[in-house]
Amino acid sequence: QVQLVESGGGLVQPGGSLRLSCAPSRIIFSIYNMGWYRQAPGKQRELVATITSIISGGSTNYADSVKGRFTISRDIGKNTVYLQMDSLKPEDTAVYFCNAEGTTWASGRTYWGQGTQVTVSS
Repeated sequence: QVQLVESGGGLVQPGGSLRLSCAPSRIIFSIYNMGWYRQAPGKQRELVATITSIISGGSTNYADSVKGRFTISRDIGKNTVYLQMDSLKPEDTAVYFCNAEGTTWASGRTYWGQGTQVTVSS
């Protein structure tokens, strides 16, 4: 069974940093587009950042609200995707979800992590 194991959430003061990690198991990491989404209380889940599959070049895309503050990356050797979050704001408070979307022969396969809470508060 495919699992996306997230870690790195927590409580941080405004202006602080956190790094989220997502380690998918039982998928061919190189052919999956990876992404981070978030959902705040009472709001819809929204895209934060995505990175295309390794075979597609690993290009990145960010929500306007996090551009210049967040960085998505992937470590091929560790089969892990990261979300480095700097200059955090209270409005970044949400549950953050890792997402994997298959390409090529895995097209149409989508997986989600269980979510990790990020709270930005003084």
